[in-house]
Amino acid sequence: MEETSREAVATAVQRVAGMLQRSDQLDKVEQYRRREARKKASVEARLKAAIQSQLDGVRTGLTQLHSALLDVKDIQSSLADVSKDWRQSINTIENLKDVKDAVVQHSQLASAVENLKNIFSVPEIVADTQQLIEQAELLQAHRKLMELECSRDDLMYEQYRMDSKNTKLFPTRLRPQVQGLSDELAKQLWMVLQRAMVTVRRDPTMLVSVVRIIEREEKIDRRMVDRKKQTGFIPPGRPKQWKDKMFKVLEGTVSTRIESTQAVTREADKMWLVRLLEITRKYVQDDLIVVKNLMVQCFPPHYNTYNRFFLLYHNAVSTRVTELASEDLEANEIVSLLTWVLNTYKSEEMMGHPELSSECDVHQLEPLLPQAVVDELLSKYVKTFTSLMFTWTRSNITGWLRKALETDKKDWQKETEPEADQDGYYQTTLPAIVFQMFEQNLQVAAQIDSDFREQVLKLCLKQMNSFLVRYREEAVTYKDEHLRDRQLPQCYVQYMIAIINNCQTFRESINSLKRKYSQLSEPTESDAAIERTLSEVAKEGCQFLLDEVFLDLEHHLNELLTKKWLSGSHAVDTICVTVEDYFNDFNKIKKPFNQEMTSEALRRVVVEYIKAVMQKRITFRNADERKEGAERMIKEADQFKFLFRKLAAGEDTDQLCGAIAAIAEVFKLTDPTLLFLEVSTLVSKYPDIREEHIQALLAVRGDASREMRQMIIGTLSENKQYLITCSTLLIPGLT
Repeated sequence: MEETSREAVATAVQRVAGMLQRSDQLDKVEQYRRREARKKASVEARLKAAIQSQLDGVRTGLTQLHSALLDVKDIQSSLADVSKDWRQSINTIENLKDVKDAVVQHSQLASAVENLKNIFSVPEIVADTQQLIEQAELLQAHRKLMELECSRDDLMYEQYRMDSKNTKLFPTRLRPQVQGLSDELAKQLWMVLQRAMVTVRRDPTMLVSVVRIIEREEKIDRRMVDRKKQTGFIPPGRPKQWKDKMFKVLEGTVSTRIESTQAVTREADKMWLVRLLEITRKYVQDDLIVVKNLMVQCFPPHYNTYNRFFLLYHNAVSTRVTELASEDLEANEIVSLLTWVLNTYKSEEMMGHPELSSECDVHQLEPLLPQAVVDELLSKYVKTFTSLMFTWTRSNITGWLRKALETDKKDWQKETEPEADQDGYYQTTLPAIVFQMFEQNLQVAAQIDSDFREQVLKLCLKQMNSFLVRYREEAVTYKDEHLRDRQLPQCYVQYMIAIINNCQTFRESINSLKRKYSQLSEPTESDAAIERTLSEVAKEGCQFLLDEVFLDLEHHLNELLTKKWLSGSHAVDTICVTVEDYFNDFNKIKKPFNQEMTSEALRRVVVEYIKAVMQKRITFRNADERKEGAERMIKEADQFKFLFRKLAAGEDTDQLCGAIAAIAEVFKLTDPTLLFLEVSTLVSKYPDIREEHIQALLAVRGDASREMRQMIIGTLSENKQYLITCSTLLIPGLT
């Protein structure tokens, strides 16, 4: 205490010394004294208040402790009274044992009476439920099953609650029958889920019913688990956990779907892996689109159905690809697998498809193959590739091309039309398969060396030229086989169009490969040969299609410039309708072949028409017939002109059709003395007309005497202009 006083005095002295450091501060001593007095009074007041508060708290605590002591004494007295009463009532409780047994029996009998209807109707309900399951009425079957389970659970709970050893009230047949129905219903549910992809297209209500049943069972499971926490009782077979089993079934279904994509083995088809990967790509993409558009609507939102299926398919594909990587793959198969895994899988062709990637980020997926496996495959490939590349590539590409062509030839015999690209043009898978193989070899070659890549590209182009020659030969054979029986194949026209379109696809793909893998800008011999062969295949294909058209027109062309034609034949109408009908299919031909084909069709129609004139099928007997025939020719020339303008045949339409009209003018002339001038005009307009053509025209006209014919021909022959053959034939093929 003394030390504290000394410290306080020292502090006060220090403060006073600080206040009176200057002489002018002595005048403020009284002011300082009053300020310090106020501070002292304030501190003393706060101290007194604090002490008073502490004293009040102590007083309150003592009062509460006294009250608690009195309460404890009262409780102690009450417990003593209770203990006394309990000792006195032991004998009374033992005397109520009979009442207790009666209560237990009454409770059991009450439960039995409550479920008496179900107990006696168990066989009938079981039979009805079994029938409903067999009839696929799953919701109704589940409702009856829940009634049976509810009766069973209530009876068993009463036995459990009363701890009774008397099982006479419990129907021994109910438990196994109910469990059997539950298992049978579960089998039906799993079967529907295993066929979920088919079911959701044909009968989505069935899938919805299955999900509703599983949701009901999940609610019952939760209720039974909660009751177990309260009572310790849970019915047999609970929790069923059908929701977890459903996801396991769906996972197994997806795995089976992916594993079933292998249709052939290496021994049966060297391209087995390419086909397997393509089928897998198509299955996964199609199935996920179905899941997104249809299946998501059949499951509750909290299932996160699409993301779940997206991961299921990814994991299944990853497992399958890992299995493939562990097999003893050949070099080209390693290329196919790695290209598919590293490029195709996450591209727009598969998991990155716009319809799929909008819901899930494909870049967040784990790699299909671990990097160590990828490196191991690349190392294995490079070891075998470097030493045997050229020999292997040549034989491998040749074999692959031959196999691809054989497969494409089989497709030509199908009764269904070929697939169309995004622009509606017919095509087959041949170009895609061929250039996928080229691309794979070039990708690996590029990783080895740039010079080696150029060598492989040259080899690919050389093999491509040989392949196109065989492709041309097979197209000719295809046409010859069709001509033996024009009813077969049923889609001859469509597949011939696809062959023509493939030429354009080949050309574009070759240019793409050269831009991507070659640094050479100058064309090579292979480039010219490939371009020449592609043009020949396309032109011959167009020619084959036009031959098909003119085979159908042959009968009607033979009617032109005959007596039947003059009397009112509809041959030209039929010709126009037939040509237009064929060109509805020919619209599926890519440019520039469709334009060239339309122009060639016009030329052939005009040639056939003029041939009919030159063959002298009819001789007009008088001026009326000549006028009628000439007007008919002019009308039909206009029909051809209208048709081929509609088909966009090009600028030659008017000139070619004008040849028919010009010949008609020769026939239409009524004054024979002007015939020489009319023929001269025709010859000057079409200088490739020969002497025999003029003789034929005069013979058809029918009113020119021998002397007149000789005079006209002789006079025209004297003029050298008519002996010069025009370098550009306006009406080729008249002979």
